[in-house]
Order: sequence, then C-alpha cells, then structure tokens
Amino acid sequence: MEVSELLKKVRKIEIKTKGLTNHIFSGEYHSAFKGRGMSFSEVREYQYGDDIRNIDWNVTARLQHPYVKIFEEERELTIMLLIDVSKSSYIGSQQQLKNELISEIAGVLAFSAIQNNDKVGVLFFSDKVEMFIPPKKGKSHVLRIIREILNFEPQHPQTNISMALQSFQNMVKRKCIAFVISDFIDENYEQELRHAARRHDVIGIKINDQLDAELPDVGLLQVRDVETGEQRWVDTSDKTTREVYAQRSDFYEKNFGRSFRKANADQLQIKTSQSYVHILMNFFKKRA
Repeated sequence: MEVSELLKKVRKIEIKTKGLTNHIFSGEYHSAFKGRGMSFSEVREYQYGDDIRNIDWNVTARLQHPYVKIFEEERELTIMLLIDVSKSSYIGSQQQLKNELISEIAGVLAFSAIQNNDKVGVLFFSDKVEMFIPPKKGKSHVLRIIREILNFEPQHPQTNISMALQSFQNMVKRKCIAFVISDFIDENYEQELRHAARRHDVIGIKINDQLDAELPDVGLLQVRDVETGEQRWVDTSDKTTREVYAQRSDFYEKNFGRSFRKANADQLQIKTSQSYVHILMNFFKKRA
C-alpha cells in the first residue's frame, strides 16, 4: 500500500473510532471493565448494607466483631489485542474486508483503553507469531497499531489459534483483558483457551463474512485456498458441494461457541455486512 493511501486510511479510522470512543464507548468501556482488577486495601468494621461475601472471617474471629475487606480498583489495566492476520482475514464480500473491520474494532478498543489510562498491546498471529507490540499508552501508540493492521504482510498464510494463545501466555504474565479477534477458521484451540481464561479475562470476537458461510451459485469456478495455496475447479451449481461448504462453516461456528463456553470466556460475533457499534455497546452494557 502506498504511504499516502495508508496514512489516509489510518486517519479515516482514527476519526471514526476516536469519535465513537469519545461520544459512545468510553463510559461503557469503563463500566464494563472497572473492577476487573481489584487489590486488597484494608479492613473496617462491618456496616449495614455491606456485602457479607467481603467479610474477613479471620479478623472477625480474632476481634469478635464482624469486619469486611475493602478493595480498591486497580487504576491501570492492560488490554491485549490478539489479531488474526492469516490470509483468510483478507477477504470480504460485503461492505468491507474482514481485516478492515478488524482494524476499526481494534481502534475502538484501543482508543477506549487509552481514554481510561490503560495500556494496549498487540500480538499479530497467523500459524506463527508475526509481531508482538508490548503494551503502552498514548495516541501515537494506538495509531501505530492501526497502521500495522492495515499494512501488515504476514509471512505465514495459515491460522493457529492454539499457538497464539500459548505464546500470549508466555509473553504476558500479568493478568490482563485479552480480545482475540479472528474469523476462527481453525480448531483444536479449546485447551489453550481454557488455560488462558484461567489467568486472563479472555473475550473472543468472531468476524464473519457471508462468503465464509455460503458458496455462491455461479457455475464452474476455479478457486484457490488463500491459506494453503491449493487451487482447484469447483462446480458451485452442485447442491452437494454447496452443502458441504456450508457444513464446514457450521462446524467452525459451533466449535467457536462451544470452546468459549467451556472456557467460561465471553464471545461475540460481528459480520462484515453490519455495524459493530450496537454489538459492542450491548456487549459492554452486559459486562457492566
């Protein structure tokens, strides 16, 4: 991509996502994630209306009077964006490519984080770790993230979510909020997802395009798998062929939902044909 074109796209995303953050998402983001990291501060005597779950039974037994633990919100959170840059994210049959939608969502999350004085880091992955940007604060840092998403050229074409989750855990030791943004055209990542969700607050964002789920009926067509490079002729008019294609999409869909439910991790799905604004808003409100 030409530098001028890249800067134009970055600026466009900055204006849109920063505007959404300032007027819509900032408060919702804070409400959704405040208190996710809480540290013990002190104990005080129990007062009417206190949550009995916060009673410190050791102190209560020692002083013969109920005392409760007081926690204070950790002011600084760390947000990690695990972004799929495999070749399947560079397609799209609707309003935009999947990676363009990913860049906007990442921009909203990143700008929301820095508005709340949180750090943001990124791990770009395919079937290898393509790039790791350590968590930092600041507008210039967020713009670098958006620029990298838009202009990134992965060295490896395929997807390995399990590897990405394992690498993330090795690189980021402190508990953080991790958004995994991918089309999740992969399998066998459930175990690593469970491991990651025990330590971190993991949220899966599945980016869908109509072409992922439905093979158009356009007759005989030469197709190439963008991740493996394999080319073949496919009769898209054949009903069985289209059914097999749809079944493959359904498998990945169910695998995504099942894996995140078993890991007790949040999940949401966004299509390239729809606005992500209300979906993220509803998610933030639900979390709050």
